[in-house]
Amino acid sequence: MIIARVQGSVVSSFKHRDYESKNVFVIQPLDVDLKPVGNSLLAVDGAKAGVGDIVLIVDEGGSAKVVLKDSNLSAIRCVIAGIIDSVDREI
Repeated sequence: MIIARVQGSVVSSFKHRDYESKNVFVIQPLDVDLKPVGNSLLAVDGAKAGVGDIVLIVDEGGSAKVVLKDSNLSAIRCVIAGIIDSVDREI
């Protein structure tokens, strides 16, 4: 699982059928201090997220199918599984 911030949405007039009627966002992975780390990714929204939200990402096809409740999806791998309210950690 990956913690990330939703940076923006992706608009496409031509897409694979698995992506039809789904929102796709650009996400920026974050470390535990919520600082950007690594490259941006694309993720399908499975949690009604919006731009600026801190989210939990699953980056594995089987989990994506479960989050989106569709066992026939084959082209989707990275999915927003939840919206994070806060991150607490002990040092």
